Amino acid sequence: MPFQKNHKLGFTSDTPLDKDPICFKVKPGVKDKLRSVPNWQELLREYVDQLIIGQKGSDG
Repeated sequence: MPFQKNHKLGFTSDTPLDKDPICFKVKPGVKDKLRSVPNWQELLREYVDQLIIGQKGSDG
């Protein structure tokens, strides 16, 4: 059964996210360990933002 419009269940975010995910391979066992970390997706998004900001600072 599909979700009804304006439903209150499922993923929500304060900021819009890109519709296409970034995918990358990790060493065996890392995926399961990462998924055991609470709020891992948001933490990873924040880390990627910091990584990009740090990269911009070293360009000049």
